[in-house]
Amino acid sequence: MDMHVPHALLQVAQEPRPYLSAGDRPEYAFSEQLCAQYDAGTQALWVRWTPAPRPSFNPGLLRALSECARFIREHEGRLPHLGEPLPVEYTVLASNVPGVFNLGGDLGLFLQLIERQDRSGLVEYGKACIHVLYRNYVGHDLSIITISLVQGDCFGGGFEAALSSDIVVAERQARFGFPEIVFNLFPGMGAYSFLDRRVGRRITEELLSGGKTYSADDMLKLGVINHVVDAGEGETEVSALTRRLGRIRNGLQGLAAVRRRINPVTHEELLDVVHLWADCALRLTGRDLKLMQRLVSRQNDITVSGSLH
Repeated sequence: MDMHVPHALLQVAQEPRPYLSAGDRPEYAFSEQLCAQYDAGTQALWVRWTPAPRPSFNPGLLRALSECARFIREHEGRLPHLGEPLPVEYTVLASNVPGVFNLGGDLGLFLQLIERQDRSGLVEYGKACIHVLYRNYVGHDLSIITISLVQGDCFGGGFEAALSSDIVVAERQARFGFPEIVFNLFPGMGAYSFLDRRVGRRITEELLSGGKTYSADDMLKLGVINHVVDAGEGETEVSALTRRLGRIRNGLQGLAAVRRRINPVTHEELLDVVHLWADCALRLTGRDLKLMQRLVSRQNDITVSGSLH
């Protein structure tokens, strides 16, 4: 891997390709790993990722997500399509990888950066992550309600991404957790900040320090996520939810804005934590890195098995 890649993560990517299909569900492709499909019936933009080679936030996926966020903001939530703007009232983060929402940080890249003691590379990677999550957290500075649909394994940075949305919907088979403590690290791209605002310090630290895997029902009981539905019903539930919320959407968006004002997660806070995370990562021992490598190998099996066990 090109070790200079992390330092270019925040650069704006190329313009998105033209829509790929017409009708009620036009698509915008930002890379081979990311496309967005617009649903005219609910005025929702479904943003789906297909990361490769592992279902994690690699530099290419982060660049595409940053470009998608820029695209939404520059068009002020009214996407260009055949000369007619498409109003976006909701964005939905979801995965195209069967059985996996996202496994989080690019651990293979982390290993290389840590072995080289490349603090600036770690910080730049973290900045790219929080840039994407913060844009989602603030609804792209528009009157947009953000939703995450979790239909499979949701760990580490993937869990952080889900938590950056206003609403989290999960299918019952989904699994959640922060495995970073297993290799003597902590999730540094928003986990503490987003969880603390949702469920308070005690539960936050329990989730981050225990290294346990939780079910969707566990997360619902703790107040971490908002809705749980049976396997295969996630997309239907999200579409039904946006229709149910239609009449009160303006009020809900206003409440989200108030919530961010009263108990905000600031970009400065997220960035400070990234620096703390980078310093912590550079203190990892050879044993810690071996444990991280073991998890990378398990993640590589995703391409074969479709689930992390």
